[in-house]
Amino acid sequence: MSDITRVGVIGCGLMGSGIAEVCARAGLEVIVREIDDTAAAAGRDRIRASLGRAVKAGKLSSLERDAALECVTVTTELSDLADRDLVIEAATENPEVKAALFAELDRTVKQPEAILATNTSSIPIVQVARATSRPAQVVGLHFFNPAPVQKLVEVIPSVLTGPQTAERASAFVTGTLVKTAITAPDRSGFVVNALLVPYLLAAIRMLDAGHATAGDIDTGMVLGCAHPMGPLRLADLIGLDTLRAVADSMYEEFKEPLYAAPPLLCRMTDAGLLGRKAGRGFYDYQQA
Repeated sequence: MSDITRVGVIGCGLMGSGIAEVCARAGLEVIVREIDDTAAAAGRDRIRASLGRAVKAGKLSSLERDAALECVTVTTELSDLADRDLVIEAATENPEVKAALFAELDRTVKQPEAILATNTSSIPIVQVARATSRPAQVVGLHFFNPAPVQKLVEVIPSVLTGPQTAERASAFVTGTLVKTAITAPDRSGFVVNALLVPYLLAAIRMLDAGHATAGDIDTGMVLGCAHPMGPLRLADLIGLDTLRAVADSMYEEFKEPLYAAPPLLCRMTDAGLLGRKAGRGFYDYQQA
């Protein structure tokens, strides 16, 4: 088991709420920080709804749901995270925003051995680590959506991360959260997205070129390759804005055409068609 018992989470959106739920279900004391009262209330409702779905699915008892909810506090004050053993940042996928948050966390979190982690999908960990005075204690912990269901977490040490930090982070993932950890290099896309994102972008290019419909592309990969979900539905689930941000980050680092966001993806994100969370992406979810 890990020595980490008090966890902070920055952001209570899709990923932050899922990470907070995972930690609460493990019996940890969790404080989630959101930007304002409206976002905090929405985040609290998101966690409650997710736990409710787990009860309905028979994956959690009502007593376990209530115990998990008791473990979670949602706040708007960053100072409430001062005593945390681990803080996991799950804010928007923007390097400047993340660097500013880590500089604030560095000043706020008082525990001398605290780990500061980012859930970034693609931004190099060293970029946020350098915003702090303790880069040896900064690491990437990349959860996958939906965090309460997906079993994998990428642990990403930067060239500045101390070996003890990486070991403690891995022990937390495997021993406390009972998930599988893989160690990923600190390069944009890490392991999973370096393989997944070019595949998703290729599907979008195929659709944009008119070679096949969205339904046929997805059916082909589900029934032809035994994938649990087609690439365009998966892109909608991830969020097209997130996918574009990851693609942009990977293209910025490697300058390889396969990482470039296709024009169709750019047009859709500019129009606010962000996938399932917006009610419409490659598919219409408003009638679902």
